[in-house]
Amino acid sequence: QVQLVESGGGLVQAGDSLRLSCAASGRTFSGYRMGWFRQAPGKEREFVAGILWSGGSTWYADSVKGRFTISRDNAKNTVYLQMNSLKPEDTAVYYCAASRGSYYSRRTADYENWGQGTRLTVSS
Repeated sequence: QVQLVESGGGLVQAGDSLRLSCAASGRTFSGYRMGWFRQAPGKEREFVAGILWSGGSTWYADSVKGRFTISRDNAKNTVYLQMNSLKPEDTAVYYCAASRGSYYSRRTADYENWGQGTRLTVSS
């Protein structure tokens, strides 16, 4: 059973940096795609960044490209989201997600496993 546990959220100011972590357990993740999504109050959950566990290819939402970086540590079974130049519009609950798959996806429906989320608030 796949378990995903996010951490690292908090309250920061605009322009700050923060790193989120997603500890993954329950299986080996070779052949999986991992993603970060976020959901702001009153809005639908949206894709932020993704990574293929095997090979490490990444893809991003246009809104975070150039500011956010997704990475994974095979030894620790952990996925990270490094967020720089944070903006108030980045305020949301951030979720880690995982699914079998070797192609890029930005669709929530393509991800089978989800963490409980970690909240980020960016003040102006």
